[in-house]
Amino acid sequence: MIGRIAGTIFAVRGVSAIVMAGGVGYKITLTKEVLAGLEPEKTASFWTHLVVREDVLDLYGFRTEEELRIFELLLTVSGIGPKSAMAVLDVASVETLRSAISQANAGYLTEVSGIGKKTAEKIVLELKDKIGASSAEAKHALQGDQEAQEAMRALGYSQNEAREALRKVPRTVINSNDRLREALKIVGNRH
Repeated sequence: MIGRIAGTIFAVRGVSAIVMAGGVGYKITLTKEVLAGLEPEKTASFWTHLVVREDVLDLYGFRTEEELRIFELLLTVSGIGPKSAMAVLDVASVETLRSAISQANAGYLTEVSGIGKKTAEKIVLELKDKIGASSAEAKHALQGDQEAQEAMRALGYSQNEAREALRKVPRTVINSNDRLREALKIVGNRH
């Protein structure tokens, strides 16, 4: 029904943004990464997915059509609703998620809020063939992320801090030591 919205950011509140388009303010739920980059009065555009229930219409937004595709694939897994699917997308980039699922790495998904071991295994089982193989570069980055996360945890950072920092490291940085170094720079700039 609503496939794409382009407009001006009116406000950012919690997990959503109000986007003014054609005189109407659309409340769109977005990932933390996208929300962090939004500023009121700036223009933005999103691919969208409308969830219709008895008493509510919820609009979910994505920077790329590929993110939307992964979100919609996650919704096909029984037990995964829109909020859980957004939580999964908050964990890592689409390439890293694709790599984790295609390699049957359910452990990578288990640390997502609300996603337990059985649900993560179900995601892997049901989406492994649908998600498509990822590039060798993404597979190396996934392995590098796991090693860098372990190192950051050993240094006293939380799992969430480690994942957020690693998500911001460019995908072109593949080596785990380099990914760790870049993530530590990112965390260091926040404090």
